[in-house]
Amino acid sequence: MTPARAIPAFRDNYLWLLPRDGCAAAVDPGDAAPVRAALAADGLRLTAILLTHHHADHIGGVARLRAEFPGIPVYGPEDERVPATVRVREGDAARLAELGREFRVLEVPGHTRSHIAYFGGGELYCGDTLFAGGCGRLFEGTPAQMRASLVKLRALPDATRAYCAHEYTQANLAFAQAVEPDNEDLEAYRDEVRSRRARGEATVPMELGREKRCNPFLRWDRPAVIRAAEARAGRAGLAPDEVFGEIRSWKDGF
Repeated sequence: MTPARAIPAFRDNYLWLLPRDGCAAAVDPGDAAPVRAALAADGLRLTAILLTHHHADHIGGVARLRAEFPGIPVYGPEDERVPATVRVREGDAARLAELGREFRVLEVPGHTRSHIAYFGGGELYCGDTLFAGGCGRLFEGTPAQMRASLVKLRALPDATRAYCAHEYTQANLAFAQAVEPDNEDLEAYRDEVRSRRARGEATVPMELGREKRCNPFLRWDRPAVIRAAEARAGRAGLAPDEVFGEIRSWKDGF
């Protein structure tokens, strides 16, 4: 299977292109121009679009791409703000026949109320729900909703390669170390990311198993994370959703 190609856009976005045999699908094409350039450079024809949520930096290029490639399916959640032609929800499948690929749809609200992710072939396209070392801000959801969404993602195999939509990793890992300063896996992760960024390399996709060892938003039930949340809250005995909410609030102002 040909690896997905990262297309940098805006200040820190990654738009993803999934190529095979002269065809390609685009994930969250917030800007049509770099997607069109990548297609032209590799001699690819766009055959599908996958959308995770309604924010402009994820859907802004859809109209232009559909005009150039009329009739292609645009998968997206059941939300009128998303310009989808095929509405999907939990348990549905996005079948990309030209690519020989199929993705299972996961509903992962929190960042937005209708956010979805796509999982298949050992790959997860998670939009702004899960980041390398972090998770999305809660613009429309609650800590309980986001934690429940991340429970789904944490249950996926460790070998899963997660393709998120932003290069936030260095800042996220700096925060993660504030939460868990004694996490040796996290220290090694930080050093590797620092070296990769110094070479101008992307830090995603990320391996889900490593995120489970390092990302505080997947570790709300770990003693060190619980202690950090309770210290910040000034009280003990926080429930899991409260631990998660305390850590997310902390990150918002970090």
